[in-house]
Amino acid sequence: MSGPGGAALPYRGTVAVRLCALLLAAWLSAFAASAPTAKGKASGNPAAPILIEVYTDFECPGCGWFHTQFLPLLMRDYLDTGKAYLVTHDICWPMHTHTREATGYALAAARVGRYKEVADALFQHQAEWSANGKVWDTVAAVLSPADQKKVAKLAKDPSVLDEVQAETQAGLARIVKTPTMLVTCAGKQRRFEGAPPWEIFRDWLNDLLKK
Repeated sequence: MSGPGGAALPYRGTVAVRLCALLLAAWLSAFAASAPTAKGKASGNPAAPILIEVYTDFECPGCGWFHTQFLPLLMRDYLDTGKAYLVTHDICWPMHTHTREATGYALAAARVGRYKEVADALFQHQAEWSANGKVWDTVAAVLSPADQKKVAKLAKDPSVLDEVQAETQAGLARIVKTPTMLVTCAGKQRRFEGAPPWEIFRDWLNDLLKK
């Protein structure tokens, strides 16, 4: 084994460097896989061959349809069966009046393990709170009194407000409309803007799994 200029590297030093690199890679991989799951923003098998990243806005009508109509089919056929792993990213379009408040509650709820319940409620009742502005009423309806207090407090926490902004900025750097799915398999990625017809998308995923 040689270093720069052909100088021999000590065997023990080489082994130590390799071991440190392997440990660091394993730690980073575990962190990347576990962080979204801990927040309740991921579903399925982290080791699945297909990774699906979905970008949505709580006040986007198309995202409401995606979450209530398309996502259940994806859950049933690919996430619950371990064939795919889905990670959700919440962004806030500036033209939507109440989406930043809704996203703040959702990310706050994630910190107490209630992201799914809040996200489901926000999308299912989107037409109501986006019209009357009563976002909290929709969120509170699916939380216990104890969790209501926690989420209401966390939603004002600077770290949650920063997370809303950071997730929005990161999302807008990658997408131009919502909903958008980025599907990665075997090192190749394909973008879907909007929800494609389920039968076509299902057949395409099945073809990926055969390769």
